[in-house]
Formats: sequence, C-alpha cells, structure tokens
Amino acid sequence: MDCRPSCGACCIALSISSPIPGRPHGKPAGIPCVQLTPDLRCALFGQPERPAVCASLRPTEAMCGADRAAALAWLARLETLTNP
Repeated sequence: MDCRPSCGACCIALSISSPIPGRPHGKPAGIPCVQLTPDLRCALFGQPERPAVCASLRPTEAMCGADRAAALAWLARLETLTNP
C-alpha cells in the first residue's frame, strides 16, 4: 500500500524519541515533524538520517483508514497504547 497523498498523519500523531535533523531530542506526539514538507511528505524519506521508527512504519489499510482523520485517530490510539 502506498501513502495517501497530502496526509502526513504518521509524521504528526506519533512521538519520535530519537534525534531528527532539526530536533536533536525527537518530537512529542501530536506535533508535526520538522521534516514534514508543506505538501505533507517526509523530507527525509529514503535518507539514512531518517529515524528508525519512521523507516520501519509501513502504511496499511487499518492504519490509514478511509481518510486522514481516521489515520490520525488510529495512530494517536497506537501512541497511547505503546506509551511507557
């Protein structure tokens, strides 16, 4: 499955605990990543400096849902369930 154009839900909903270029301490959940482009794409996609958590995330029908709002809700719930 390919990412939905103009979504960026995974770059917003999830926290990232490892360094990101431009944010050496990562980012909290619910805050857009500094590498999220204006067209809601990852500027680091395919680059070695992309955080491992981002590189390992793969879009699925369950995660992406019917629209961006569904994806944000699903990922926010995942974030809550996996928060230590």
